[in-house]
Amino acid sequence: MKLAKQSRCIHSASCMCTKGHLSEEVIYLIFEHLNWNPKLIAILSCACKWFDDFAKRLLWKEFCKTRAPKMMIDLQSCGSHSVDGNWRALGKLLIYCSGCKKGGLFNCVNIPGHFVYRTRFSRTSGKSFLPSQCRTDVLYVSDPCEHLDQGDDGDIGFFRGIFKSFAMSTARKMLIQKGAPLHPTEVCPYCKAKLWSMLQAKMIPSSASCRLGAYEDCIEYYVCLNGHVLGICTLLPLSDSEEASQVE
Repeated sequence: MKLAKQSRCIHSASCMCTKGHLSEEVIYLIFEHLNWNPKLIAILSCACKWFDDFAKRLLWKEFCKTRAPKMMIDLQSCGSHSVDGNWRALGKLLIYCSGCKKGGLFNCVNIPGHFVYRTRFSRTSGKSFLPSQCRTDVLYVSDPCEHLDQGDDGDIGFFRGIFKSFAMSTARKMLIQKGAPLHPTEVCPYCKAKLWSMLQAKMIPSSASCRLGAYEDCIEYYVCLNGHVLGICTLLPLSDSEEASQVE
C-alpha cells in the first residue's frame, strides 16, 4: 500500500484523533517484531508528520542499531546521543546506492539509484580514503556497488560512507583551510546538505584506488556538511585489481 505524504500533521496535540491511533509504545513493539523493516518504516513516515517525526526520532535509530550495531556504538562513543544528519539519513545511507545521472554530480552515464540488500562498511577501509594528515579521523566506507559494462565508462563502482564526529574532524578543518568551495547546485542525496569535492581539494590519496580496485585517475568522492560520503570510481578488470591489492 502506497501512502501519499501529507503536507500537514494530522496527529498534532490538538487533534481529536490522538485518542484513536496507536501509541508510540505499541508502534515500537510492532516494528521491533518486524525487525525494523526499512520499507515499512518509510511507508509509515508518509502517513503524516506525526508518524514521520516518530520514525526519524526512534524507528530509524533502531534500524541503524540493528543493521550495523558495532558501527553505531562507535559513531556514538564520543558521548553524543544523535548522529550527524539524523538517523533517517544514516538509515538511507546504509541501504541505498545513490547512482548518478548525466549532467549531475559525477556527470557520467545515467545509473538510477537503488536499494541494496546488504553492504559492508569498514573503518579500516576508511583509512585508505584519508590523506596522511587526517589519519586520526574515523571514516567508515562501504565496498563498491558494482555496475558493470557501462559502455565507454567501463565498469563503474559507487561507494558511500560516514565520518565520525565530522564537525570536529581534521578533514573538515583542512577543507576549510584550503578554502574548498561547496558544490553550487548538488546536495547530499541522504540529508540534503551541501557538498565538498575531495578531488577538487586534492585530498584523495592513491591508497583509495588500491582499496577499491580502481584506476587511480578515475576516482572521485564528495563529503557533505554532515559527514556523509558518496563517491564513484572506474573499476579495474579483475586480474588487474588483484595485482593492485598485492601492491597495496
